[in-house]
Amino acid sequence: MTPAAVIVTVLGYIAVLFLVAWLSGRRADNAGFFTGNRRTPWYMAAFAMIGAAISGVTFISVPGSVAVDSFSYMQMVAGFTVGQLLVAFLLIPTFYRLKVVSLYEYLDDRFGVLSHRTGAWFFFISKILGAALRVYVVCAVLQLLVFSHYGLPFWANALITMLLVWLYTQQGGVKSLIWTDTLKTVCLVGSLVLSIYFIMRALGLSVGDTVHEVSASPMSQIFFFDDPSSGRYFWKMFLAGIVLLIAMTGLDQDLMQRNLSCATPRDSQKNIVLTAVSQMVVIFLFLVLGVLLYLYVDRTGMTLPEKSDQVFSMVSVEGGLPLIVGILFVIGLISSTYSAAGSALTALTTSFTVDILDGTKRYGEERLTRLRKGVHIGMALAMAAVILAFEYLADDSVINLVYKVASYTYGPILGMFAFGMMCRRKIRDRWMPLVAVAAPVLSALLQWWTMHAWNYEIGFELLIYNAGFTMLGMLLVSKRNDK
Repeated sequence: MTPAAVIVTVLGYIAVLFLVAWLSGRRADNAGFFTGNRRTPWYMAAFAMIGAAISGVTFISVPGSVAVDSFSYMQMVAGFTVGQLLVAFLLIPTFYRLKVVSLYEYLDDRFGVLSHRTGAWFFFISKILGAALRVYVVCAVLQLLVFSHYGLPFWANALITMLLVWLYTQQGGVKSLIWTDTLKTVCLVGSLVLSIYFIMRALGLSVGDTVHEVSASPMSQIFFFDDPSSGRYFWKMFLAGIVLLIAMTGLDQDLMQRNLSCATPRDSQKNIVLTAVSQMVVIFLFLVLGVLLYLYVDRTGMTLPEKSDQVFSMVSVEGGLPLIVGILFVIGLISSTYSAAGSALTALTTSFTVDILDGTKRYGEERLTRLRKGVHIGMALAMAAVILAFEYLADDSVINLVYKVASYTYGPILGMFAFGMMCRRKIRDRWMPLVAVAAPVLSALLQWWTMHAWNYEIGFELLIYNAGFTMLGMLLVSKRNDK
């Protein structure tokens, strides 16, 4: 696949994306930008969430990860499913009852303004790092396929990408995201299924042969119960999946703003349950694709790339497969990236405007619109800067790096919400920023100590310890609720 073909494919998708965003968001006001006016049908939200939950990192990194981690990721996905049910039946009723625009308004109502802003700042840090990581991995692929061919530097790649994301989200916000996520779901799932089909055909495999080859491969092992000190141990990944889902979806303004755009809590719950089932199927197909990619590399004598994240792109674009496979790869990659980056940009704009600047309470509609648009530009520039930073710092499988970052940054948010919902005690609000900063530091020290003292690896379940330290700190600065 030539760089020119990649460019044509990308521009074609972006043209369709801009048309969908313009048609769906051209009449959106501030309420439409922040909450979609709470008029989204639940089935539309559910279909959109299938794509929204899958980023370019999943598209590239999950298939490549099977060589080292096998299908162990499904252990975490099982935890995700339990986490989705907890979000649907514990958090959703609370958020609808309080009629929040931003999730972190709950912390203001429960503990006070400093707790509210602490939660918002930790979300801001979490989301900008996570979203930048997701965009970075796609920029790295485009740099390899297009920008380097024309002698363009990586910084130009990052700025052009974020400029396009800013342009398509700057009008409609959540109201546009539901429709652009629907487009993303169609493109991403279609690309996944058709890529599997064409690689099966290139390998000369029928459906029955594929099932046999995948199940016989050592890379398809799902459950790991043998070594509790391993990061792949079942109970560690399962429990981590539950808390990661609650933190990264249920307490994440980005993904929850779609769920909260439904008209009623019941509709939102139906959307979440359907999304949980769909997510299991789609991620399992990504892992199957990973086994097929490595089989193809082995049987054709190709040389594996240095990073597992590059296996899918190498086989699709340079593996001698029909041109349609490369086009499908690019469409899936671009659709997942632009939608994920756009939703993150919208969520960052919402949280910064509502939580940190208190814009919805301080300003009228006209001034709030100007403020929101200014924040939107600032968030796009900030994301571009973080993407450039990752160009020099990222040295791990990006799917692992995303969850490592989340284990540190989402822990205080999870601890604050858990403490608020599990007991009635108030806290001394002025101490909350210190508690929230201390928890990740203590978690990092614990992770280092267990590895050096016991050779025990704390993996993704670090989030549980982080939230626990936050709750312990809040207990120490708490006081009786006399109401």
